[in-house]
Amino acid sequence: MKIVIIGGTGLIGSKTVERLRNRGHDVIAASPNTGVNTITGEGLAEALAGAEVVIDLANSPSFEDKAVMDFFERSGRNLLAAEKTAGIKHHIALSVVGTERLQESGYFRAKLAQEKLIKESGLPYTIVHSTQFLEFLSGIVQSGTVGDSVHLAPAYVQPIASDDVADAMTDVALAAPINGTIEIAGPERSKLTDLVARYLVAMGDARKVFPDAEARYFGARLDDGSLVSDNNPRLGRITFEQWFPTSARK
Repeated sequence: MKIVIIGGTGLIGSKTVERLRNRGHDVIAASPNTGVNTITGEGLAEALAGAEVVIDLANSPSFEDKAVMDFFERSGRNLLAAEKTAGIKHHIALSVVGTERLQESGYFRAKLAQEKLIKESGLPYTIVHSTQFLEFLSGIVQSGTVGDSVHLAPAYVQPIASDDVADAMTDVALAAPINGTIEIAGPERSKLTDLVARYLVAMGDARKVFPDAEARYFGARLDDGSLVSDNNPRLGRITFEQWFPTSARK
């Protein structure tokens, strides 16, 4: 089967490409640096010719409100239109657990707009909602850093390793579309502040973590249900302790 992965050279994309190729499928790792651009439409028709499945893993290069909305709407419209022309049988998109609950954030408003385009496209689809990646911990630390301390909301998270995400995306690609949303999450649930404190200690970083209920998560206020899944998620297998020694410093 021919499968096109938009964002196929990124963190999740490259791992999903490898898994699907190992199972014998013809996989196109599509990205601007391989000549496929969903914003301009360059190379889309050629990449999709003869494909059955498209996995959209592309992410906006900017989190600024207007830029991120423009990215997901323009990319989504161009990609879905090209897929209709090519007769794609299954459109798969990776989104975020809690997207609909975090609409104070411009990023999550843009992700919800992307999902709406998919649902209204008429194409068979599956949307995968993932909890935060363990690989995103460094970015979370930077977002909450004030001087020599890190201020974060003490809300629950259930982070998942990128390898578990790629496993899930591979299985979804080889299954029938559900015309709905599935959720994936890591095996452990903890307070964001506790997890980041463990991460900083393991990294040898002297910064201290301060719980702050008013601290925003990329613009959104968090509560204990914002970033976790109680919707019977598929659970990953990799814990923080298993992930850290091989992946944290890459």
